[in-house]
Amino acid sequence: PQSRQLIGYMPLTDQDKRKQISVRGLAGVENVSDLKTNFNRHLHFTLVKDRNVATKRDYYFALANTVRDHLVGRWIRTQQHYYEKDPKRVYYLSLEFYMGRTLQNTMVNLALENACDEATYQLGLDMEELQDIEEDAGLGNGGLGRLAACFLDSMASLGLAAYGYGIRYEFGIFNQKIVNGWQVEEADDWLRYGNPWEKARPEYMRPVHFYGRVEHTPEGVKWVDTQVVLALPYDTPVPGYRNNVVNTMRLWSAKAPCDFNLKDFNVGGYIQAVLDRNLAENISRVLYPNDNFFEGKELRLKQEYFVVAATLQDIVRRFKSSKFGSTEVVRVDLSTLPDKVAIQLNDTHPAMAIPELMRILLDTEHQKWEKAWDICTRTCAYTNHTVLPEALERWPTDLLQNLLPRHLEIIYEINRRHLESIAKLYPGDHDRLRRMSLVEEGDQKKINMAHLCIVGSHAVNGVARIHSDILKATLFKDFYEVDPHKFQNKTNGITPRRWLVMCNPGLAEVIAERIGEDYIRDLDQLKKLLAFVDDDSLIHDIAKVKQENKLKFSAYLEEHYKVKINPNSMFDVQVKRIHEYKRQLLNCLHIITLYNRIQKEPNKNWTPRTIMIGGKAAPGYHTAKLIIRLITAIGEIVNHDTVVGDRLKVIFLENYKVTLAEKIIPASDLSEQISTAGTEASGTGNMKFMLNGALTIGTMDGANVEMAEEAGEENLFIFGMRVDDVDAMDKSGYDAMDYYNRIPELKQAMDQIAGGFFSPDQHDLFKDIVNMLLHHDRFKVFADYEAYIKCQEKVSALYKNPKEWTKMVIHNIAGCGKFSSDRTISQYAREIWGMEPSLERIPAPDDPRQ
Repeated sequence: PQSRQLIGYMPLTDQDKRKQISVRGLAGVENVSDLKTNFNRHLHFTLVKDRNVATKRDYYFALANTVRDHLVGRWIRTQQHYYEKDPKRVYYLSLEFYMGRTLQNTMVNLALENACDEATYQLGLDMEELQDIEEDAGLGNGGLGRLAACFLDSMASLGLAAYGYGIRYEFGIFNQKIVNGWQVEEADDWLRYGNPWEKARPEYMRPVHFYGRVEHTPEGVKWVDTQVVLALPYDTPVPGYRNNVVNTMRLWSAKAPCDFNLKDFNVGGYIQAVLDRNLAENISRVLYPNDNFFEGKELRLKQEYFVVAATLQDIVRRFKSSKFGSTEVVRVDLSTLPDKVAIQLNDTHPAMAIPELMRILLDTEHQKWEKAWDICTRTCAYTNHTVLPEALERWPTDLLQNLLPRHLEIIYEINRRHLESIAKLYPGDHDRLRRMSLVEEGDQKKINMAHLCIVGSHAVNGVARIHSDILKATLFKDFYEVDPHKFQNKTNGITPRRWLVMCNPGLAEVIAERIGEDYIRDLDQLKKLLAFVDDDSLIHDIAKVKQENKLKFSAYLEEHYKVKINPNSMFDVQVKRIHEYKRQLLNCLHIITLYNRIQKEPNKNWTPRTIMIGGKAAPGYHTAKLIIRLITAIGEIVNHDTVVGDRLKVIFLENYKVTLAEKIIPASDLSEQISTAGTEASGTGNMKFMLNGALTIGTMDGANVEMAEEAGEENLFIFGMRVDDVDAMDKSGYDAMDYYNRIPELKQAMDQIAGGFFSPDQHDLFKDIVNMLLHHDRFKVFADYEAYIKCQEKVSALYKNPKEWTKMVIHNIAGCGKFSSDRTISQYAREIWGMEPSLERIPAPDDPRQ
């Protein structure tokens, strides 16, 4: 554990005081003594333990409950404030919220960190040790789920009346173990010891219907003979940054109704009926572990409709019961819904919100179609996250017909009217009608969920400028031509609270000493650092913080993974989901090339590197799992080579997750962002590395393009084909064998992989990878190999000049302002939701009522 600041035990210099106030909050005497009192109270009354029998986990729960107490008053007050003011509310619907740990983030946002540190110290405990007991809330796969978490932080920090709605998975993303070099999955039983941050709300339980059939009666349409599953909400507080706002993330859990399977009085079937309750409750059992891949399973469709149906009931209830000017009147008419409600669909996963909202408006509220459709489209907006065809959701109509028959009818009617309007605009253009239909004909009829989202929303956005441009030019071209105003860009961002202040307090401090601490709320202020780019003291301080972070991470690796690394080497890091398009294989080819060069000229002055690669492979993705095995195999050879010594080490980081990202990113020197141009919609890890003082080697893909624009292209290591080059190559044809035969170092590396140099016990272990790279590589690894190797040589050369390297780092940090999720959310609010963000504080619970 890091050495503590002994606040209150040492005379404070002015600089110490600034430190203490700026990032970690004040440790006032009363504050500390209150925290100790409440800690002991929770240990006694909540956990029913005394100090003789309490475990480390008990102490964690006592601390968590003590910190949670500071949220409760603000949480109640915030919700009361919204009820009084009746603002427009935004509902962020997502199948994933990748939250990570909550304790430290809550302390940061409530300015309690120093006080808790001091209180636990006085109690003879180590706060960092207690923080390490908390389980990650791993309710996401990667970028899309973590983006939702960053957005919640920004929406609260900007004072928006916002709600995150999703599923309370009993098992989140699997834990990854590496056994004999292979990935092995283990269930993530994150709720085993209980979750102190959630509050069950059984009083808001909602029924969700499945199966059944549709009856068209004179009184209207009825969906009957359905099976009911109950949705039980669990609320988690989402604190804004020091503004006394606490919003809500509401996650639904599936419960079988009491009479489940018992109404069909099958004699003697009572025990079986009770056991079968599990079938209903399986809906919220486990997160599907696929990133950028669609698996059309019935259980997944059930999950998607479950979250949507429960959430929409909640939205309508809250809309109808909310106060507007007077207490007596209750809204009965949903025609003003778009003025008070915005629904953002995080990818197509919650797309069923569109037919479900239509079903409510038509069948329950008895609106006419035209009016209902107007309400629906003005309320909903859709964010696209990928252009990879295998990731796009296409649900078979027979599955929908069985599970959600009324919704399929509504989708067909949406499509009929949509195609009618297109036919008016383009008479006789049957191919266009086929391309734009929500229904795809073929061996199996399918519903294209992206098309449903575009037609049913008033705004569609990509997540980086280049991605949004690609959508308009390719995937959604026909729709863009009909309705160009619908298409927008909202470049992703990250919250600087978690991704700087919390995970890298040393750097946050160094920055605050130069430009004050307002940048934490307004990240654009980082450009003030440009005035100090030649300041030797800043250069020294930034380099020193990086070195301290590297030493700390080296110690962590040694303790947890039993590997010793050279902390003076360049930490070259690629952490993200394992996927062919992210091109971990290109990284592997560089490693092998570097290894071969050191072998060839062992006496040359090589820049030492520790190359770390981490990330999970979807359990069913064979190639991705084999890529992990290749990385571990390369490590086995390289790391035991005495000629190479500590000039090159290769480490696979096991079980990469939010909490590991918070440790590795502040310690990284080089960030690998090397996807084939046009495949990574945005990326957000790239932004986290940039903010934490790493330099980027990358292609002109996703947000890398805008990072280069903000920091200056000369301050990133950009290489390889641009989108236009990739398009040209798709037309002319990509011939991997040509590169293989033309580039000796590439041929050598491939022959080593193919010939068993890295798998002496099984020479053909990697034949599938070799075959893919040589004969059907969609992502053109070889085409960028030479440019990548050359670019890596430039990286190595600059690293030998620490001062110039650090100056480049300062340019990067100073260019980070745009990549705050506060900026992203402000743009969603103003340009899509029709809301105005605010940096005002609301009154604290102990303030007199305003």
